[in-house]
Amino acid sequence: MKRRRTPPSAAPKTFDPRYFDFFVEFNRGAYFEAHDVLEGLWLREKGALANFYKGLIQIAGAFVHLSKSRSDPARRLFLLAEKHLAPYAPACEGLEIGRLLGRIRGWRRRIEAGEAPASFGLPRRKPAIRLRP
Repeated sequence: MKRRRTPPSAAPKTFDPRYFDFFVEFNRGAYFEAHDVLEGLWLREKGALANFYKGLIQIAGAFVHLSKSRSDPARRLFLLAEKHLAPYAPACEGLEIGRLLGRIRGWRRRIEAGEAPASFGLPRRKPAIRLRP
């Protein structure tokens, strides 16, 4: 009996540990560290995922600015993150991009509506980004 091989599309995906570390750092509110850890992966990526990683880095950067009460730089980074992540919708690398884009727009609109960075509740209330199980 000939063994069947698992087709490549059905094979389990393995991710670079830095990708997972980004979510660990981001979800604990260490936005600069999240940015930093993923930047190493982004700088080496020359393929289709470069802008995906860039968009995630920009979200972390936006929260670095919010935590320092700098609304306009945060708003601009949220806009850039939307631009870079939108082509990857509805999902990429285990992340629900459509849902994440909705959250980014919500954060940006709060800033555009004049909400103070303090209203985000940082560092006490931390936003979380989760991968699909």
